[in-house]
Amino acid sequence: MGTKKRKLAGTVIGVVGGNALIAFAVAAFIVPQGIIMGGATGIGLLLSRIIPLPLSMLVLTVNAALFIWGTIVLGKKFAVTTIASTFLYPAFLQAIQMIPGITKLTDNIMLSALYGGVILGAGIGMIVRVGASTGGTDIFALIFNKWFHIPVAVLLYVVDFLVLGSQIFDSTSEQVLYGIITLVLETVFMNKIMLFGKAQIQVFIISEKYEEIKEKVLKDVDAGVTMFYIETGYDAKEQKGVMCVLQNRKLFAVRELVQSIDPKAFITVSQINEVSGRGFTLDRVYEKGGPQAEN
Repeated sequence: MGTKKRKLAGTVIGVVGGNALIAFAVAAFIVPQGIIMGGATGIGLLLSRIIPLPLSMLVLTVNAALFIWGTIVLGKKFAVTTIASTFLYPAFLQAIQMIPGITKLTDNIMLSALYGGVILGAGIGMIVRVGASTGGTDIFALIFNKWFHIPVAVLLYVVDFLVLGSQIFDSTSEQVLYGIITLVLETVFMNKIMLFGKAQIQVFIISEKYEEIKEKVLKDVDAGVTMFYIETGYDAKEQKGVMCVLQNRKLFAVRELVQSIDPKAFITVSQINEVSGRGFTLDRVYEKGGPQAEN
């Protein structure tokens, strides 16, 4: 399968799977317990208290209205990345709400808040990870960002809290408190899913035996390295530092290798959120002299 086809398949899986998870969380955990939530679903929940229509129909109406407004203001590129979620989510919500017993998975509001928050975060993370949009009230943030140049992240929080706040007066204190827990979990797991599989370990090594360490890391561990010209602080001696970015499973091997060559080596280990390029998102290239020597 070519790169473009793999990317398209990943996008389809992310958007369809993400919207299915969001719909499942809302149908199975949020609605049955009356937990408040933000976004277009929150607006739909608010409207459902005064308009006798199914939640899926109300969410579709809200999404469609915001989609049309967003397309007019933000253009065709916005429409292409948003149209799927705008209509997929209400369709999944309607289908899942028709599953017998879906609202009776648990009668514990704490479990509903925990599972709802985690699954919502996973669903949104899958969608955002492939560069698509969940639509809904995100469109408010994008439009006001274009008009007033306020950061999108700030606007998203403002819109969500306004939607949450509008439901407070018709909800119990427990439903409000659990709604906040759900929102926090949703945010945490969304970030986790967005970075899942992309985080790596960065190791920086300072040693007088940098040449030997470089060769061993390249050949024995099969990891790329980058050399830095450095100057030691105490005696102002010029030498080189060895930096390599690794999968977590290779950290122990590199640490043991360096200690065996130079027990006095200075080693720092850092967690980095995302890595792209040769050896990670692109296949490693091997030349006649051995593995390539750069990350």
